[in-house]
Amino acid sequence: MASTSTNGAAAASAGASTSTTDMTSRDYYADSYAHFGIHEEMLKDEVRTRSYRNSIINNPHLFKDKIVLDVGCGTGILCMFAAKAGAKKVIGVDMSNIIDQAKIITEVNGFKDTITLIKGKLEEVDLGLGPNGKVDIIISEWMGYFLLYESMLDTVLMARDKYLAPGGMMFPDKATMYLSAIEDQEYKDEKIGFWDDVYGFNYSCIKDIALREPLVDTVDIKSVVCDPFPIKQLDLLTVTKEELSFESDFTLNATRDDYVHAFLGWFDISFDACHKPVQFSTGPHSRYTHWKQTVFYTKDVLAVNQGDAITGRLVCKPNERNNRDLDITIDYQVQGATASSGRMEYKMS
Repeated sequence: MASTSTNGAAAASAGASTSTTDMTSRDYYADSYAHFGIHEEMLKDEVRTRSYRNSIINNPHLFKDKIVLDVGCGTGILCMFAAKAGAKKVIGVDMSNIIDQAKIITEVNGFKDTITLIKGKLEEVDLGLGPNGKVDIIISEWMGYFLLYESMLDTVLMARDKYLAPGGMMFPDKATMYLSAIEDQEYKDEKIGFWDDVYGFNYSCIKDIALREPLVDTVDIKSVVCDPFPIKQLDLLTVTKEELSFESDFTLNATRDDYVHAFLGWFDISFDACHKPVQFSTGPHSRYTHWKQTVFYTKDVLAVNQGDAITGRLVCKPNERNNRDLDITIDYQVQGATASSGRMEYKMS
């Protein structure tokens, strides 16, 4: 995921006239995507990068002689995949100063005549397509933690509505969000219980704040207590911006007798337009990705027996002050011998 949306205004202004070789720590604070380190992490994420490569390179019949738009092109890796697959023209857009390096990278790799890179907000730049110009394919790595946190999906949907030709394709084109529940006593005590007694002092006010902040981390599949439940499915060809605020009822069926200390969220991505669809998951059952999983700790410990159900409703919407942040509410009830219920409000920021 790179930077193209209206939420990156600070990045655009901070890096407007500063090359990556001259940037200071203050510049990088405003334009975090300008530093190579964040791109190194994403490029080294083999699940992520190989999935994009396989979906593009292995489907040259879809890309041959096509015009492709990469929303948030970063270092240009997806642009080069598309060009290598036979695209006639590839346009990459990014707000970050990393695009200066992307121009060098694409040129030294022999794509100067195929790939055009443009710095700026997608809503404002001229793609050079003419007044009614369209593209055949939009590619983007727009996903954030829990799929939608700090995501560029708003910008991708704007690009789709403005630039995608009838019958055009989106890469990826499907996303599914999942919820489950986990046993996590040891880590919850370390992260949340720590505030009960800090060198003999009561810091419990921080505990309340810590509970409201979801934790992004890798979770061992052995900690998962319930079957996963799909809480939201997105079709990138049809989903609207308004549908990114959603409510979902869920039922989590316990697979063993255990205790539940948190809910767990992740997402799967699909490239269904391919001749052979490509998919990857960010769940605890799959290989590591830099998205990891998202842990939502509950205030109370829930006791479940095998076959019990945790039912409830999850509400997810962009924060009103910063739409890249998420406000998430989970209401839950344990249906079983040890019935209990609760409500947690979280903020991903």
